[in-house]
Amino acid sequence: MKATSDILPANLNNKQICDEIIRKCSPSRRLESRELAKILIQPHIRCFMRALFDYNPFEDSLLPCKDIGLAFNSGDILQILSVKDPNWWQAKNFNDQMERIGLIPSQELEERRKAFVVPEADFAHKIGICGTRVSKRKKITMYKSKANCEFDKADLLLYEEVTRMPPFRRKTLVLIGVPGVGRRTLKNRLINSDPERFGTVIPHTTRPKRPLEENGVSYYFTNREKMEEQIKRNEFLEYGSYNGHLYGLHLNSVNEVIESGRMCILDCAPSTLKFLHNSQQLMPFVIFIGATGMEQLKQVYSERRATGSVKSLSFDRQSSIRYSSRRARTLESLASLYEEDDLIATVEESSFYQRRYGKYFDMVIVNNDFDSTFQQVVKVLDEMSHEEQWVPVNWIY
Repeated sequence: MKATSDILPANLNNKQICDEIIRKCSPSRRLESRELAKILIQPHIRCFMRALFDYNPFEDSLLPCKDIGLAFNSGDILQILSVKDPNWWQAKNFNDQMERIGLIPSQELEERRKAFVVPEADFAHKIGICGTRVSKRKKITMYKSKANCEFDKADLLLYEEVTRMPPFRRKTLVLIGVPGVGRRTLKNRLINSDPERFGTVIPHTTRPKRPLEENGVSYYFTNREKMEEQIKRNEFLEYGSYNGHLYGLHLNSVNEVIESGRMCILDCAPSTLKFLHNSQQLMPFVIFIGATGMEQLKQVYSERRATGSVKSLSFDRQSSIRYSSRRARTLESLASLYEEDDLIATVEESSFYQRRYGKYFDMVIVNNDFDSTFQQVVKVLDEMSHEEQWVPVNWIY
């Protein structure tokens, strides 16, 4: 992102700020710039927001004077100083040692530029910030974890109000990623490495108990009527159906792990992230495990076939009908084609996850080396125990 070295410093007085803005702007836009200058000298409030998009004032056609804009990257912590103007907020980047003050687009302005809402959602985009209560009219829809993606389409989150907390341990560790990137392997290794620190949830199911199975070991067995009633009461973090039977993660099971003093590790679907992110009880740390590149994925698949951990897509020439070498070559070509398509689909789905749900991720890892990935995760979790953290305000208030 392009930055500017002559953005207005914080130590100028009000008159100097106005004079500097007007001097830098072209004559044709000085009247507009005078109005923006008034925003910069308004009384300050104290509010912190995490930016969830990149902004470069030099690429903003709506900003008449580029020098009064404040550039930032997604993830930066911004101190909001004034929100009185509906289009431009006064802010400074908390991590900027020079403490520059500038204007950033308001939530409402940026929504008008970026938002796309399906007609049936019928949301009216308004925002309450820094304790301000603003009415928000929306279509009444039952909020369910399986339908989170529909809510994500309707709510365009551009800034998130945050507050700084002393060091503390998060209650849940959420591992997100497409199938095959190593989520469950990482979860199991973390639990085995320190079972007193990490735990996981035993799922519920309506499947009949098999011989030698015990309730509460691999599954909690329940009847369908009871589980469906609990689902209606939103008691499950996520649930689904397989072979005609229901499976799900009960929120009480998650809380039991937390109350035992352990961090609960969840490898759930990304559709649960919005609920988890806004939960004061669960306080998650979310790690996205991205898919490796095509060449690395091919190597992983080759290694798995060599060890017999996955079924090979190759065909035995001798097993083809009438030992037809031509047919065998055709089957081998199809196997190679399907494998290539599978790899491409994995990479594309992983990219989609990152675009759609990236606003909820605290950490992104590409699992090129499992030992390195494990060490990185342990290191980050240890650091949280003695470093201050920026967390959503609804975790505190």
